[in-house]
Amino acid sequence: MSNLILFDDLAIRTALLPFTFTRPVAEIRIGIRTVSEKWAASFGKKPSFQTQPYLQAKFPVRTGSDNWYVNGAVCPTPALQQAILELPTGEGLTTPDGLLLAVRTDHALPNGPIAGGSYVARSFAEPLTIVQNLWDIFVQNGDQIRADFAQMTAGRQSQPIADPFTRCYAPENIFIEPGATIRAAILNAEGGPIYIGRDATISEGSIVIGPFALGEGSTVNWGGKMRSNTTIGPFCKVGGEVGNSIFLGYSNKGHDGFLGNSVIGEWCNLGANVNNSNLKNDYTNVKLHSYATDQLEDTGRIFCGLMMADFTKAGISTMFNTGTVVGVSSNVFGGGFQPKYIPSFSWGGSVDGFTTYRIEKALQVAREAFSRRGKLFDAVEEGILRTIFSAVNGG
Repeated sequence: MSNLILFDDLAIRTALLPFTFTRPVAEIRIGIRTVSEKWAASFGKKPSFQTQPYLQAKFPVRTGSDNWYVNGAVCPTPALQQAILELPTGEGLTTPDGLLLAVRTDHALPNGPIAGGSYVARSFAEPLTIVQNLWDIFVQNGDQIRADFAQMTAGRQSQPIADPFTRCYAPENIFIEPGATIRAAILNAEGGPIYIGRDATISEGSIVIGPFALGEGSTVNWGGKMRSNTTIGPFCKVGGEVGNSIFLGYSNKGHDGFLGNSVIGEWCNLGANVNNSNLKNDYTNVKLHSYATDQLEDTGRIFCGLMMADFTKAGISTMFNTGTVVGVSSNVFGGGFQPKYIPSFSWGGSVDGFTTYRIEKALQVAREAFSRRGKLFDAVEEGILRTIFSAVNGG
């Protein structure tokens, strides 16, 4: 039986930090699904992962005598899927500029495949969505919502909207899963599809503009303003104004405040009136902290907001500047704009400065967050956070 293995390209994995501190590249959500969920649906089989050693306990790898290694940063297309299926053993696919897309082997590759390895390379020149930079996640999100929507709803019937006070524009572009609740809202899918997941809720007075995706069990709070190209992952609660942003899952922004051109990890919380800037006053390109170079690098884009990794919290009225990167398990609060880069396990704010977030306290908060959602924060989860803490604090 063939194995589908999604591997981390090391350079891309570094470029996607801090989100890849806690997950393989393929577990990043873009569109409605994560990249791994897209591949699972395309191949009809659950993939495994070739990733960092400390993540393998949570994201194991399965190998056998027939293995398709696929780059976890690449979103599937029918053409790419067919090209991978047709690969003979010992051959691989690369983009015209040399990025490795896939390799088929009859043996395990302990460290994953690399460009220029011992395989015959074929060039694949069809258009692809490849998540190679932090900003790619929100830039490509609208198109990926459209692609996921088409695949997930093909041949299926949407649940009806029973509420007479909800107004829908282009209702043929709206799909509602069983158990979802919508009350006195405006859904405008003229510019792109709207997907409402199982048991999700859109509360009274909300305005939703497509392309938009609301994951399973998630809620848009009263009066929420959800602008286009936005994905709210599973089991999130959001309010206020959100535009062209992605919540990966299990995170909250329950109150008013603006979030734009941003990516929020799992188990995060943005307090009341948290806001971010996504456009500089002089309209010049936004620079973003790079973990590869340890300095600010030009994104080539004028819109770029907040990149916040897993388990991080922001206190009420916290202000994040254009192009801010916040690492794993930080606690940010206080007046004034925060620094454009806040390392993992930081505690404090721009006014009084930062100290190191004590690991035992961080684990206690993470354990409580899991418990509130009925999930178990086990030894594997604890081990991942301890490893990251040791790495960022010099062992």
